[in-house]
Amino acid sequence: MRWSNAVEFFPFLLQGAWVTIQISLLALLLSMPLGLLLASGKLSKHRAISLPTSWVINVVRGVPMIVLLFYIYFVFPDIGISLGSFQAAVIGLGFAYSTYVAEIFRSGILSVDSGQLEAARSIGMGKFQAFRRVVLPQAFKVALPPLSSTVVMLIKDSAIASTIAVTEMTRQGQLLAASTFDNSTVYTMVACFYLAMTLPLMQLTKYMEARFGKHQGN
Repeated sequence: MRWSNAVEFFPFLLQGAWVTIQISLLALLLSMPLGLLLASGKLSKHRAISLPTSWVINVVRGVPMIVLLFYIYFVFPDIGISLGSFQAAVIGLGFAYSTYVAEIFRSGILSVDSGQLEAARSIGMGKFQAFRRVVLPQAFKVALPPLSSTVVMLIKDSAIASTIAVTEMTRQGQLLAASTFDNSTVYTMVACFYLAMTLPLMQLTKYMEARFGKHQGN
C-alpha cells in the first residue's frame, strides 16, 4: 500500500464522491414521493388499485437492482427511450428504492390509530386533509429510522451505477486502479470515502431509533 499516492488519487475520488452524492440525492428525491404514492395505492380499499400496486412492488423488489438498471439503460432504447448513464442510474435506483420506501411508509401509516382519522373527519376535515395533517406527520415519525437506514443502503448501492459507466466513486476507483495498478491504496481510499458518507448517517439512524423508534437504540 503506497500512501504517497493518496494525495494524487484524492481529487479524482472526491470528484467521484460528488457524483455518488448527486445520484443518491436525486434517487432519494424520486423515491420518496413515488414511494408514498405506491404505499397509498397498496393501502387502497379498491382492489383494482391495491392489487396492481402490490404486484409492481413485489416484482421490482424481486428483481436484482443491477438487472433493473441494465434494463433501463440497455433495453429502453429498443422501445425508443434513450437515457444517459447518469439519468438511467438515478431513475433505476429511485424507482427500485421507491418500493422499499413504500413498505416503510405503509408500515408507518398502519401504525397510526384509525380512530385519529375518524376524529379528524368528525370535526369537518376532508379525507385527504385529515390524512395530510393528522396521519402523515405521525406516520413519518415512525418511518424516520428505517428511512435513514434506507438512505445508507442507497448510497452504497449507488456503486452499481459504475456498471453502466457512470463515473461515480467506485468507477473512479476502477479507472485509477486500472491505470496505476495500486489496487490496495485505491480501494482502501474508496472504502474510506464511503464510510465518511455512511457512518454519520448510521449514527443519525441510531439517534432516530432512540428518539422515535419503538425500541431504544444501544
